Amino acid sequence: MHSPEEIRILRRIHAAAAERRLRDPQAPAITPEEREIEQRLREGHPWFDGPIPMIPVAQLYARDVPLPARPPGADLLQVLWCPCDHEEFAHPRTALFWRSSASVTDVLEAPPEPPVIQFDWYLPEPCLLAPEQITEYPSPLELSKELQQQLGDVNLWETAGFAWDSTGALDPQEFYFRNLCHAPGWKTGGWTRWGLTDPMPRPCPECGTETTPLLTIASSEWNSGSKSWMPDEERTNPTPLLLGTPPSNFTLLDIAGAYSLQLHVCPASPEHPHIELVQ
Repeated sequence: MHSPEEIRILRRIHAAAAERRLRDPQAPAITPEEREIEQRLREGHPWFDGPIPMIPVAQLYARDVPLPARPPGADLLQVLWCPCDHEEFAHPRTALFWRSSASVTDVLEAPPEPPVIQFDWYLPEPCLLAPEQITEYPSPLELSKELQQQLGDVNLWETAGFAWDSTGALDPQEFYFRNLCHAPGWKTGGWTRWGLTDPMPRPCPECGTETTPLLTIASSEWNSGSKSWMPDEERTNPTPLLLGTPPSNFTLLDIAGAYSLQLHVCPASPEHPHIELVQ
């Protein structure tokens, strides 16, 4: 385990190496000084036995993004998580805090940090959001057999006035899956992603009402199979990050090996506990 500051030092070393190799492909991947620091920090720390402050993951305002099922008067959502796996889940446990921004008058310059973090990829790299409203469609797994068959009919696509782009896709169904349904990346609301499992009921643990997606915490914003979701500026000027890190992973988080952690809330009452879904 590492402290947050040690993780930041390791990230700076990797970022410097990535920038150095970008300028000169023949440059060393790591300098002797960097290797010495890295080896020292990689020794880590033993398990910490005591209370651990949670880590801020996201702060969202209703003026910027839609926030489903929020309490009356609340215009601010703060999401935190414990930076350790728990026995029943191989991902951090999350906590939601709904607040009225007007009532927040005593703001800490820096929130308390945990002494150690179980995995480096549970410490979010701070990012400013540029929200964009998009249209997406449900996973093919949520469609009826008839609609799934219609997706594979090229004639129906042409009749609808849409010539599907076959670039990187073998058929219209694959094109739909890659480019039109359940957008990748961080998002509020929208359709649930499925992949690790088939669609399953997501009842509220308090009242049994079917929950709705609130926030998706993603390991990346896009991948090689979903380039249609890539921002135009990233197509022409990709942002270099750490060595071995996909250029679409700005937060440097990783959920269960490149998956997403989706938080669902009860539409009947924002006071009911939320549920977590990895897909």
